[in-house]
Amino acid sequence: MNIILLSGGSGKRLWPLSNDVRSKQFLKIFKGEDGQYESMVQRMYRKLNYFIPDATIIIAAGRSQVSSIRNQIGREIGISVEPSRKDTFPAIALASAYLADIQKADLGEAVVVCPVDPYAEDDYFQMLRRLGEQAEKGEANLTLMGMEPTYPSEKYGYIIPKDLGTVSGVLSFKEKPDAKTAEEYIRQGALWNGGVFAYKLKYMLDKAHEKIDFTDYHDLYSKYDILTKISFDYAVAEQEEKIQVIRFHGEWKDLGTWNTLTEALEEKCLGNAMMDETCTNVHIMNELDIPLLAMGLHDVVISASPDGILVSDKEQSSYMKSFVDKIDSRIMFAEKSWGSFRVLDVETESMTIKVTLNPGNRMNYHSHKNRDEVWTVISGMGRTIVDGMEQEVGPGDVITMQAGCRHTIIAVTGLKLIEVQLGREISVDDKQKFPLERE
Repeated sequence: MNIILLSGGSGKRLWPLSNDVRSKQFLKIFKGEDGQYESMVQRMYRKLNYFIPDATIIIAAGRSQVSSIRNQIGREIGISVEPSRKDTFPAIALASAYLADIQKADLGEAVVVCPVDPYAEDDYFQMLRRLGEQAEKGEANLTLMGMEPTYPSEKYGYIIPKDLGTVSGVLSFKEKPDAKTAEEYIRQGALWNGGVFAYKLKYMLDKAHEKIDFTDYHDLYSKYDILTKISFDYAVAEQEEKIQVIRFHGEWKDLGTWNTLTEALEEKCLGNAMMDETCTNVHIMNELDIPLLAMGLHDVVISASPDGILVSDKEQSSYMKSFVDKIDSRIMFAEKSWGSFRVLDVETESMTIKVTLNPGNRMNYHSHKNRDEVWTVISGMGRTIVDGMEQEVGPGDVITMQAGCRHTIIAVTGLKLIEVQLGREISVDDKQKFPLERE
């Protein structure tokens, strides 16, 4: 069995913790079995490995998310990288070709596709296995998982089954309705369309070849930017006649807003935060190194990160996107495959950043055309390579690189440093990478 996890979205509805690089699925807000905090993608990956240990798991994601995936999951996970955002059908077609041509999956094997970021309990992961097994039977070309509605939601599409059986044919699909229409759908036995489905790999590759002129994964990747943007539902599901749906009765939540996210949190305060006993239905998430105190508040979410601070009524927080679109989009924190960085200060001709490298990792060997850099190691041990010259470094060591100088740092232990960028034109695009022959 194969599993494609769809990792999309910019996460603006969970600003300021999420942004264009750090989408909601990478926020470490859930306590794992070891007591450490984990993200949605880490929780999903851990649960899948436990309940479906024999499955091949890959993640379909945009370029900007690759570093976060590598950082949180590891370098062994397969990633089908989308060169641009083209909605779910092109993403699934590319990921299916990746399974066939890169992972060498058998064309007769089942593929389960699901979002990377829902919050669900163990029965959901058991149902994913059953979904794949149902697809392998070949009774239908496409098998959906329909979520039993808990209220007349206006934010989900609906699947109308032919009957009320656990496995049923599909009568029709319905767009996101108003609340009154949703109530009528539910009376008919309708299910939420959570974007979870399964098929045999050959079926999807055949569908992809019907709609796109390509030969293999590499060819499809090279043509991706010119593909038509279209959802999987429009391109495939709503056109398929041999289609089934499995009814799922368990807990399943799309944690897309602060209101829904806080419902799944075990703790009221995350980070350096506290509240008095008069606060009710208040959640605080603080990533800053300063204390945050709430008093006498009700039905409020408070979130603080290097990107900004949000104080909002929980219901009102669902309507924040139009305001966030007007805010400076400079990324102040991001996870990389080698560690993470946090912007501490920005001036006209300088930027100060705190960099954390994980043990055994390094930055790319690179140079900058328009800026100088100064590194000050504050903890840990490592090695720098500057224009081919290597030296060991530790706390208190200062390394200076002029513009045009090739440089990298390799963490022997966990390593932290302060990077000061100096120049009239400081830009993330001012970077040229080079191969590193020795480490």
